[in-house]
Amino acid sequence: MYPEHPTHDCYETALDVHRPTPLIPAAVIPAPLVPIQPGAVPSVASVVLPDGRVVTGYAINPMQPVPAVAKPAVSRAAVNVALGGVGFATVCGGLLLLTTFIAALTALITQLIILAAVIFGGWIAVQIFSASGSKGGTTVHIRKAVIKRNRFYS
Repeated sequence: MYPEHPTHDCYETALDVHRPTPLIPAAVIPAPLVPIQPGAVPSVASVVLPDGRVVTGYAINPMQPVPAVAKPAVSRAAVNVALGGVGFATVCGGLLLLTTFIAALTALITQLIILAAVIFGGWIAVQIFSASGSKGGTTVHIRKAVIKRNRFYS
């Protein structure tokens, strides 16, 4: 499955191993680390470690955390539900006032009809029970009449 490793001399090469040589500081006593904020960050920075070694490299600006967006105290959905409840309560109140107005209007119309019937009935009663002789009306006496063979006999 895998090819065999060649054992030819052309594939053997010399191997050089490079090992880094540590920097030996001039002073044996390490200097205490004192944090100093430079006015401007250089493009290449050197740092002295506590054991006296010097490390040189690129300065990396620290990552600034992304400012968190201020969350509202109440969620948007809760605000919408509350506004819907307020609107529903307003509509129900308006419907209650509308039905109250319709009931009051119905009662007023009923009372006006009763009042008109009482006034009109009173006027009719006055017309019937007033003295009819003083007005010079015609009086008709009804007698017993006999109808025989489609003829009227008085």
